[in-house]
Amino acid sequence: MHNFPMDTLIREFSEYLRIEKRHSPHTVSGYCRDLKRFARAFPAIAVSSVTTAQIRGFLLLLREEGLSPTSIARSLSSIKSLFRYLCEDKLLKENPAEILETPRRWRKLPDILSLAEVDRLLRCPDLDTPIGLRNQAMLEVLYATGMRVSELISVKGHNLDLVTGSLRTMGKGAKERIVPIGMVARRVLEDYLLNSRPVLAKGQKVEELFLTQRGKAMTRQGFWKLLKGYVRQSNLKATVSPHTLRHAFATHLLERGADLRSVQQMLGHADISTTQIYTHILAKRMLEVHDRFHPRAG
Repeated sequence: MHNFPMDTLIREFSEYLRIEKRHSPHTVSGYCRDLKRFARAFPAIAVSSVTTAQIRGFLLLLREEGLSPTSIARSLSSIKSLFRYLCEDKLLKENPAEILETPRRWRKLPDILSLAEVDRLLRCPDLDTPIGLRNQAMLEVLYATGMRVSELISVKGHNLDLVTGSLRTMGKGAKERIVPIGMVARRVLEDYLLNSRPVLAKGQKVEELFLTQRGKAMTRQGFWKLLKGYVRQSNLKATVSPHTLRHAFATHLLERGADLRSVQQMLGHADISTTQIYTHILAKRMLEVHDRFHPRAG
């Protein structure tokens, strides 16, 4: 299997279209424009390594950039034609684009907080108060584990193992999983358990790990309210939802080389295709970085 640069293959493909297929210069130019845009999204990936998921992510990226369904369909057609040509020329064994259809219903990519933005958000709680300690613990656990908010507020005290640094949670479909919490979240949880939770519990016996000011189990609505307050306090421009730290958890792991299957297990996704939304986000980020910093991107 050959690993020629994408630009070289696009150039050869355009000659094939012009000479053998006898396409007009206008048509060939359209193919090349679509394919160069695709190549820019994956500057460091050999053509033989391009996957179906990455191509699907590229199509979603085009949608996010406001391209019409017609333009996206044309781009997919160009990509399919290129990979078909590479297979016919024995440069590839399989066409990763062949099974793709232009999506009819587009899934919006969520806004992803950068590391600096997550840090700003996590620094918001006032650690001199029991409520602030609790809020910091919840935020740190969400970012450390990628848990859903519904899972977080349902965690029982006995689900937490500070010795191993792990948390047992019940996800969708009553599927149990164990997730690592990391050193920072473990330290914050120890502080919460020692200096905050006993104050909030007011002597009551409550199973849930995170409690309200009245000593009851924390609610999803209560968490959402405090999160929105911290978003305003930290002046974040991104659209923030209760899933914001879950999205950041997955994206930051993948950016640093985590494999998709491990991230799937930690998120509790039954189907890996759900986790692949984050590879689409990475494709979008790569294109933005290339456009911003490459001397020939403009």
